Amino acid sequence: MSFMRRGGLFLAASAVSLWCGGAFAQAPAAFTLTSTTFKDGQLMPKKVANMNAPGAATPNPNCVGENVSPQLSWTGAPEGTKSFALTMVDPEGRGGAGVHHWIAYGIPANVTSFAEGETSKESPKYVGGKSTQGVGYYSGPCTPPGSPHHYTFVIIATDFEPKELPPGLTIPELWAKLPGHAKGAAGLVGLFVKP
Repeated sequence: MSFMRRGGLFLAASAVSLWCGGAFAQAPAAFTLTSTTFKDGQLMPKKVANMNAPGAATPNPNCVGENVSPQLSWTGAPEGTKSFALTMVDPEGRGGAGVHHWIAYGIPANVTSFAEGETSKESPKYVGGKSTQGVGYYSGPCTPPGSPHHYTFVIIATDFEPKELPPGLTIPELWAKLPGHAKGAAGLVGLFVKP
């Protein structure tokens, strides 16, 4: 076999190898969480802040919004995902003890977004956990004046069946169940301070 022919076969074999499993193979998409309500690392609008219940005996002067949950979308879920969990935490809340604003899980793998305002109430699209405020749906910021707080949204891909976990789990209880079941996670941070 001539050098030219052997060289041509080598190059062709190399190209096939690269196409099937090397540089030309499509890398898996990154798991990402985004929002049309706010950009990552930017201030969230006033409407996402919590509001006082009508006729509240002791209204909180820092609850200045409409409790409209932000729009959220996620893409690139890892292979084997059966459901998602979603949390919203203010690590600076309660003087650094943190506030768990929202815990949702059992979100079916075919659900990849929530519309603005959709999770301000209970929904069949998720199982509600138990937030610091004692509710199983979105509970917006009541941030005091001063420096902005960092509201961290995290979407977690899991291999739990959508109805496998019971309702009412706190974030620590959810975290305790995740080892061996979490497939990947993505985050998004929105800032808020009392206007």
